[in-house]
Amino acid sequence: MSATDRTSSPEPHKTAPDRATFDEIARLATEQRNPRTMDLDRLSTVEVLTRINDEDRTIADVVRGEIPHIAQAVEFAHASLTAGGRILYIGAGTSGRLGVLDASECPPTFGTPPEWVQGIIAGGYGALLQAVEGAEDKADDGAEQIRRARVEPRDFVVGIAASRRTPFVVGALDEARSRGARTALVTCTPRSEVTQPVDVAICPVVGPEAIMGSTRMKAGTAQKLVLNMLTTATMVRMGKIYENMMVDLLATSKKLVERGRRTLMTVTGLDYDVACARLDEAGGNVKVAVVMTLANATADEARARIERAGGFVRGALEEGAKP
Repeated sequence: MSATDRTSSPEPHKTAPDRATFDEIARLATEQRNPRTMDLDRLSTVEVLTRINDEDRTIADVVRGEIPHIAQAVEFAHASLTAGGRILYIGAGTSGRLGVLDASECPPTFGTPPEWVQGIIAGGYGALLQAVEGAEDKADDGAEQIRRARVEPRDFVVGIAASRRTPFVVGALDEARSRGARTALVTCTPRSEVTQPVDVAICPVVGPEAIMGSTRMKAGTAQKLVLNMLTTATMVRMGKIYENMMVDLLATSKKLVERGRRTLMTVTGLDYDVACARLDEAGGNVKVAVVMTLANATADEARARIERAGGFVRGALEEGAKP
């Protein structure tokens, strides 16, 4: 947005008073003051960083408490993908950027088609680089994004909103539910305060931020942890991992090409030159090369085994083995 655009658009501070919204926001867990950082502006740089780190250290344990709910979301995500549906993240600001980030990392990491996991952010992809004023306040825009995506019952729509009240996300989730899709909400407010009807609410309540209301901090970190867990566990369920190795990665850069070779070497014990040749025989597919090597199979036989095993390397290797 140019300086001219900013000048010509309505100034946010001149919007009509809305005491109901003010009171609602004031009650949110994400908008409270943190008593442990009240003197932040008086501390040295090292002391500021230490206080921030002290707050961050609490996040993983809070997310751990949400594992049963994250697991339920993984089941919905897995069911959607196996039925030919999609996982769609939708959010505004930091929450939207985290959804787009997680979605964009799935193809190179797991070899998934781009449509499997998609991120939708209020204000469009330009909002990834610069805030789009007022985009999060438009519930109709959220609903329209769901319509444009042609969401259907086999899809799984995950709203991401630290405060749980973002109109863009609320509108999107309402529209998704009206179309029969499963829905989830990732929010940093208590489950008892979630009024949005969803199939599962994931609520890592991380408490007040080091800077009041700056939910790009603890709330954002908690949301990223949740999204990482959701897609990673789902892809494990989809056969995209063997042991703890990325055997379905897409070799779209020199780093990933070498990572694929190293993965094959680690799993099979091949040396570098033989691993390079084996991957060439496998058409660059690490999963096929692993099965070729460990099952002493041709590339075509390995592909057939993997297909019969539903994409799982372990199942392909166990085919024909003694019980």
